[in-house]
Amino acid sequence: MIVVAASALRTVSVCLSLLAFLPARPAFAHVGSPDVFFDGNAGPYRLMVTVRPPPMIPGIAAIEIRAGSPAILAIRAVPLHLTGQGSKYPPSPDTLRPSKGDPQFFTGGLWIMGSGSWQVRLEAEGAEGSGTLSLPVPAFATRTLPMQRTLGWFLFAAMLFLVVALIVILGAGRREGFLLPGTAPGPAQSRRAAAIMAVAGLVLVAILYFGNRWWDSEAADRARVMIYRPPTLSAALQPGGRLELRMAESQWHKNRPETVTTELIPDHGHLMHLFLVRTPALDRFYHLHPDKQGGQTFSQQLPALPAGHYQIFADIVRASGFPDTMTAEIDLPDLPGKAPAGDDSEALAPALATSARPSDAAPLAGGGRMVWARGTEPLRARQALWFRFRVEDEAGKPAGDLEPYMGMAGHAEFISFDRSVFAHVHPEGSVAMAALSLASVVPADMAGMHHAMAVPPEISFPYGLPKAGDYRLFVQIKRAGRVETGTFDLHVEP
Repeated sequence: MIVVAASALRTVSVCLSLLAFLPARPAFAHVGSPDVFFDGNAGPYRLMVTVRPPPMIPGIAAIEIRAGSPAILAIRAVPLHLTGQGSKYPPSPDTLRPSKGDPQFFTGGLWIMGSGSWQVRLEAEGAEGSGTLSLPVPAFATRTLPMQRTLGWFLFAAMLFLVVALIVILGAGRREGFLLPGTAPGPAQSRRAAAIMAVAGLVLVAILYFGNRWWDSEAADRARVMIYRPPTLSAALQPGGRLELRMAESQWHKNRPETVTTELIPDHGHLMHLFLVRTPALDRFYHLHPDKQGGQTFSQQLPALPAGHYQIFADIVRASGFPDTMTAEIDLPDLPGKAPAGDDSEALAPALATSARPSDAAPLAGGGRMVWARGTEPLRARQALWFRFRVEDEAGKPAGDLEPYMGMAGHAEFISFDRSVFAHVHPEGSVAMAALSLASVVPADMAGMHHAMAVPPEISFPYGLPKAGDYRLFVQIKRAGRVETGTFDLHVEP
């Protein structure tokens, strides 16, 4: 009976511990935005791909693909590691299911068996032949799954029954165990039985209490090992207006040297992309690129900026292709200095209202404006969307002086009003370009191709907002050697 009760105790303790770990805010090259959006070509076929990684590892990643042509007959998908030996031996692919009502929409699911840098390789076949596309997908656990409420209550009731039964059995044994058959227990035996039952109840309650605390501690230790957290980032202002950033070591990363690694690689030519946003108004925005000083330290000479409380988002990419976005906050005084130069940029925007004030056009500091072709449909959360913008000159005509900005036609940063969501997105999607270059079927000089391309006045970004609420969007382009930013507010429906 004691063994059975101990088993029930462990089961209920597991239930309670799992319920304690509710969803955590995930962050991988984004904050609060775990889904991957990508637009690219699989040979002759254009594909808009959405990958929703599982919240637990191992788990099933959901895949949704919008084909740009009805000529596609079948799409197969396979998950494999982005780098290392695991990238050389893919398992058999799974065939995605076309929608009955829309033959250009395909869905499916893939098992992701471990945390780290993965890729999803897509093979498309159709009337124009076959083509392959591979996109990086960071995989990590963000939470533990709670037990079903009905099962939890059933196990709790079973544990309560076993505890009460054990107390009753011990009391009955003490009250009647030494009596002759047919002899009724007297007051003395009843008192001894009551005492034994009281002691047994106290002991069992103590076992339950301390056992639950022990199991909670074990579960918390396990969660620290399994559940992803970005490295912590400390920020300090040094004399002369220099911002020093120090990354802490992450045990989560160190535990996965084969699939994550700790070394950094450049993304768009920089080891770190630093974003400073003055809060709560979100009226000052800075996109900067600190220099690595050695170890885990970065340093950035700040441009002239006004005093305020600033939210920091810092993007890095590991040598394995795994991206991180670290966050911090800092209070800064009025700082004199030069205007941002090179790839560094700044933007001034209206202070936030209590709710989003959607607009279709934003003036540009160098003249002209940026127009958002947003359509009439409301924006919905967790839907793959196209954010399309047109740049016009002072005469209202399509601007002809756009240039690549760090190898891309543009950059877009989505920030929720409460700053629980941050995403740095490109015309290809939300994947890190450094990670994309590591994918086995993507040419290594892909970023260089963008430098050689003429940039049209129309720019699009595939992305899906992770939750309902109000957001501010900064869209960055480069015109005639100058980085300019259009600012838009948007409201997202559930």
